[in-house]
Amino acid sequence: MASKKTWLIASLVVAVAVYATMWVGYALSWAWLDAVDTDLLQAFHNIGASRPSWVSFWVVFCAVFGPNGFRVVALVLVIVALVRRKVATALFLVISIGLMGAVTEGAKYLAGRPRPATALAHGSSTSFPSGHALGVMVGVLALLTVLWPHLSQRLRLVLAVVGGALVLVVGVARVVLNVHHPSDVLAGWALGYVYFLLCVRLVPPRGLSSAAETREALDTSR
Repeated sequence: MASKKTWLIASLVVAVAVYATMWVGYALSWAWLDAVDTDLLQAFHNIGASRPSWVSFWVVFCAVFGPNGFRVVALVLVIVALVRRKVATALFLVISIGLMGAVTEGAKYLAGRPRPATALAHGSSTSFPSGHALGVMVGVLALLTVLWPHLSQRLRLVLAVVGGALVLVVGVARVVLNVHHPSDVLAGWALGYVYFLLCVRLVPPRGLSSAAETREALDTSR
């Protein structure tokens, strides 16, 4: 238990440091960060500028597997949780996934970073941090947390790998589309992770069934 707590604290510190570094780096126009952002954006712009089908694919991918997709799944689970009188779990999903958009917009307002001028798709708000990166990070972690006690060991591994891949691919796709700088995506991942940990701490979920709670307690005690 102590090692798990230590790891969580360490990962939280790293995430905060990453977010702060990306924000300060943008605000102070650090040359190395600007060079990385510019080079990667240019490379992907060169690929997508003459390939509309490539751009369309990633636009659809981000729409399907972006934050709104996780909101739909979360809504279904909130209803299930309320029917089963698992209010803590419903509240966790509402606060984590339901309010992650407000966290994103607040962070965007504070940073006020413009979108890349080379954007290949439409972006309706400012750039820092990436709302897709933040939303998918929170969505994957929150859903896995709620579903984890109900899953077999094999299914846990499969969903963890799929979830991790979604976080990575959606984040990269935002750079592929040139709607976010790479540093926006890193910041989104970092802030999403911090927000998820805060939600778990403030409103810990209790599964979707009594049997799940029992299994979770047994797993924790090992």
